[in-house]
Amino acid sequence: MKILITGSSGFIGSSLVRALNDQSIEIIGIDNHCDYYDVSLKEARLKSNQKNKSFTHYQLDISDFDAMKEIFDQHQPNIVVHLAAQVGVRYSLKNPHAYVKSNLVGFNNIIELSNNHRVKNFIYASSSSVYGQNATVPYSTSHNVDHPISLYAATKKSNELVAHTYSHLYSIPTTGLRFFTVYGPWGRPDMAPFLFLKSILEKKIININNNGNHKRAFTYIDDIIEAIKRLIEIPAQANTEWDPNSPLPNSSSSPWVIYNIGGSDPIDLMDFITMLEQKTKITANKRFLPIQPGDVLITDADCSDLEKTINFSPKTSLDRGVTNFIEWYRDYYKI
Repeated sequence: MKILITGSSGFIGSSLVRALNDQSIEIIGIDNHCDYYDVSLKEARLKSNQKNKSFTHYQLDISDFDAMKEIFDQHQPNIVVHLAAQVGVRYSLKNPHAYVKSNLVGFNNIIELSNNHRVKNFIYASSSSVYGQNATVPYSTSHNVDHPISLYAATKKSNELVAHTYSHLYSIPTTGLRFFTVYGPWGRPDMAPFLFLKSILEKKIININNNGNHKRAFTYIDDIIEAIKRLIEIPAQANTEWDPNSPLPNSSSSPWVIYNIGGSDPIDLMDFITMLEQKTKITANKRFLPIQPGDVLITDADCSDLEKTINFSPKTSLDRGVTNFIEWYRDYYKI
């Protein structure tokens, strides 16, 4: 088996490479090591995976079609797990072109080449951000997601639509994964768990948006990876009962499907910060701010369709996950 993983030096991508290390799988990794956040962390993730003799890494940009075509032609992957993207909600307000380049042009390059090479399974990262103005919780893939409130969310919704089009036109199996606030060892420095822990340990001010009136379904990285590993073995299939007169938004008459992957119990943001304070034995220096553009008030994932398909849903408790994250952080940064 040959698996091409884009974003292979990113948080989820590098964790997937690491999880597939002990299997007889050839892994082709692509990552441009963009400087949206600390490049040295991406380089450290890559270094930790280069002990795997079956892993080949290319530092390339997915928006470069010719470079991507050369990789596909050379390696002929059977499966593609497309995790590369320009991430972040608020950054999309500052640099929208980066999202168009990576999340639209880059996505189309990867799915077009995947189709040209007739890959058996195309899995890609969507986001819980697509739920936008939807106020019904828990979020279900059966809900309408036509009202995004950030450009980032709009590009992820676009990915789902493009994937469906390719599945319909060319019968390529595509599976979209809506991730919910992923955290854990080797995590992203721009996300709240990392930002909060860093500020607490360095005794700096924590900026808390919407005066702390948020709830989040935090999802531990190992649960994300376990779900992806299982889905690699289960390409999307057409729903033979799909009715165009009453169309379900999460499946299709084509081999296309969408899943939520999120922690089951959302927690108040202030309770999450309290947990960090208790585990570090340091009181956070808090600064409360109004709600920021693009923020949603709550994320809460209904993963029932995922569990039905792969007999698994996120199970790691927040207590255990946060403990593991803090231990990794202290070890990595020598704090």
